[in-house]
Amino acid sequence: MPIELIPATDAHRTFARDLTRRAMLAYYREFDLLWIEEAFDQAWDWREQWLVVDGDRVLGFCSLSKDRQALFIRELHLLPEHRGQGVGSWVLQALAAKAAQQRLPLLRLMVFKSNPARRLYRRQGFVVMGEDECFVRMQKVVA
Repeated sequence: MPIELIPATDAHRTFARDLTRRAMLAYYREFDLLWIEEAFDQAWDWREQWLVVDGDRVLGFCSLSKDRQALFIRELHLLPEHRGQGVGSWVLQALAAKAAQQRLPLLRLMVFKSNPARRLYRRQGFVVMGEDECFVRMQKVVA
């Protein structure tokens, strides 16, 4: 697949916010959390935003932050028609390579406990580091 990550711009914010809301709203409801549009918009300004594309087709987006030891996947969402086709695995491998290039030894994320994407993360080498009533914290050693 000629998939790549390209920088998202402010023009992609509405697409990314809507995709995130559609993907996450059921989990927010399940765990009695409040979706706040403004929180997404504020985070957009300080995180790294990437589109997942195949040629001129946008497949999804991811949002990243980092500290001194880890690249943190804050959001990773694919359009429903592109799930289950290896795109998520490709993105996780690309992000692991990005972390290694930046000399960051860890790739981290948090996922809702009931999200089936946990299986994908385990297959890609992520291990559980902790959990609370809503989320599981996972990480993968990349360097």
